[in-house]
Amino acid sequence: MVKQSALYRRKQLTMKAGKRNLITDIEGLRVGHAQDAKLKSGVTALICDMENVSSVHVMGGAPGSRDTDLLQPENTVQSVDGFALSGGSAFGLDAASGVQAALREDGKGFQIVDQRVPIVPAAILFDLINGGNKTWGQYPPYRDLGYEAARNATEDFELGSAGAGTGALVGGLAPGLKGGLGSASTVLDNGIAIGALVAVNALGAATIGDSKHFWAQPFEVGDEFGDFGSSSVSADEAQKLRIKLSSEQNKNKNTTIAIIATDAVLTKGEAKRLAVAAHDGFARALWPAHTPLDGDLIFSVATSGSSVTPSIPEQIEMSAVAAATMSRAIARGVYEASSEENDLFPNWAKVFGGN
Repeated sequence: MVKQSALYRRKQLTMKAGKRNLITDIEGLRVGHAQDAKLKSGVTALICDMENVSSVHVMGGAPGSRDTDLLQPENTVQSVDGFALSGGSAFGLDAASGVQAALREDGKGFQIVDQRVPIVPAAILFDLINGGNKTWGQYPPYRDLGYEAARNATEDFELGSAGAGTGALVGGLAPGLKGGLGSASTVLDNGIAIGALVAVNALGAATIGDSKHFWAQPFEVGDEFGDFGSSSVSADEAQKLRIKLSSEQNKNKNTTIAIIATDAVLTKGEAKRLAVAAHDGFARALWPAHTPLDGDLIFSVATSGSSVTPSIPEQIEMSAVAAATMSRAIARGVYEASSEENDLFPNWAKVFGGN
């Protein structure tokens, strides 16, 4: 009998979540939130306490970001000190300055002679029209929210209507559903861990047809977003509904922004490839994804904490797992969203009877 390859054997294994089922199952990463209920917006900061290799891949047609060019494989900076995911559209880019200020106080940053410059790439989503009060005066509040989010960073953090997911919305049932902040993790058979963090604010839908079922259902681990099994909605029914909604809702801007992390040892080019692969998770959890009005973006970060340098077959497996983990994080973000005053859309639990 021909001996099965290691890759083939691993394909037969059921995916296993990490201890927390959060991106912080990657050692050296912490996440903090800050939000304003009246504003219906907020910031999520991911703090990197270890040297790392980071990159990014953008696939949406309307991105808003900071310091993405330096993350390209041909450019000098390898390691970042943190990331900022924020609401507020272009105003939310100020959040990175707040995260940067907190990190500078802590002595973090890229050393240049006697100065340290914290490297904090950032991405934003559009939540300006969601029922919140955006009359903030001369300056938007996102720098202060970014600072607070960085100071709140821990290994355990809230999902759903928190941080950058506070005012997020998604397509789906007319008029739509609340989005949210999601996270998930997977531990591979070779010991490598992969984690995802995502603020879900998509033009597309996270649920199938008019049902409670998530597009990400085939990848669910345990009951992390309800364990409802497969949907009976036909592909034709789901497609007709989504085409209608994507046409009616395209007057609003959207965007799903995320981070995919691993403790594997990767080059900057390989980190870029991981971000590319993780976008498949958007496509498996949201329909449609990567539209002209979404600014879909995924940062990637590799900490080398596992000391495992993956082979090409193992990198292929990591690509698949990164996509699946991102899909699960997206579904969890929508599933965990809570009902708040002046919501423009209902949350998943309100429509389908609780979670």
